[in-house]
Amino acid sequence: MMAIHSPLRSYQAMLFIPLPFVVALLLLILFVTVLRRDEEAQPNLPFLALILLALLQSVLSGLRWGYGVQAVGVIAPVTAAMVPPLAYAGVSRLVRTSRRPLAARIALHAVPAAVILTLMVVRRDVIDIALVLVFVGYALAILLLMRLGADALRLAPFEGAVPAYRAIIFAAVALCLSASVDIFVFFDFTWAHGEHALTLISVSNLAVLVILGIAAAAASRSRAPAEMVEAVPKSETTEDKETIATVDALMEAKKLYRDANLNLDRLARKAGIPARQISAAINRAMDKNVSQYVNDYRIGEACRLLAATQKSVTEVMFEVGFQTKSNFNREFRRVTDMTPIGWRERKGESGVSSASS
Repeated sequence: MMAIHSPLRSYQAMLFIPLPFVVALLLLILFVTVLRRDEEAQPNLPFLALILLALLQSVLSGLRWGYGVQAVGVIAPVTAAMVPPLAYAGVSRLVRTSRRPLAARIALHAVPAAVILTLMVVRRDVIDIALVLVFVGYALAILLLMRLGADALRLAPFEGAVPAYRAIIFAAVALCLSASVDIFVFFDFTWAHGEHALTLISVSNLAVLVILGIAAAAASRSRAPAEMVEAVPKSETTEDKETIATVDALMEAKKLYRDANLNLDRLARKAGIPARQISAAINRAMDKNVSQYVNDYRIGEACRLLAATQKSVTEVMFEVGFQTKSNFNREFRRVTDMTPIGWRERKGESGVSSASS
């Protein structure tokens, strides 16, 4: 029996690959995909670093819980404390340009990791509490940055604002989830001697890492739901009318909407009007965000091109400023309640009917 079971055990051991290593491999593929996708544009370095850090965390988790390498327990809390600052820094890159010098920003966001490293030496028993405060604090800070909805993403291209907005919210929720897990594990060790800790840590940490990785990948590309607009009074003012008239004239004369990388900050510079003023005017007067306003222009021209030319739907999509078919189709249906192909067919039939009569 020994001769039969011993090789079987060896064979099973050779096949054993902890799930965190599989997750790490998927995150590596995700990182390479994002890097190649953004090679022609300026990448969001904090988000790229966040994916790599999630990969590292997954590897450390596999070593600790899969192979019992306890030494990584010294590194894991410090690297974990670096996750929320990177998520916040990535969001900041899309929301605003910081006036602080780069060195000052790096030093500021390095504080959580430095605090955890210090606690590793002087008070290891409060590390879990410190990590919870770091994760919750940065999650609230991210949500504060995003309080204006899509229009908060001043430096994100309008064409990709919805996925970016949703990804950022998911990232903030993931940080809160991680903090909740740490709290539960703390009480589990206190009251149940860690009976459920291993399973909870393994499953939840991997879920958080995957969510953060995917969120960073989506947000790095960088549009928000229609209802997520700035909470401002809905009464239109004279200044609002003048602001919209200026932006309308710019859109019609310069065709700015054709720029796939157009964002609120760039639009504000072209118009010579503060970004917040443009956002508030469009929200009050039109009950929509700036992303939808710009896409309305894009869809308007797309409709004309589909009806008056023989250009393919893809050619029209790129010409009016869209980069992905999913965004183009979604916005086209929002504005016209039809698909691009359906619109062309309907207009073609209308043209034939008019010619016959």
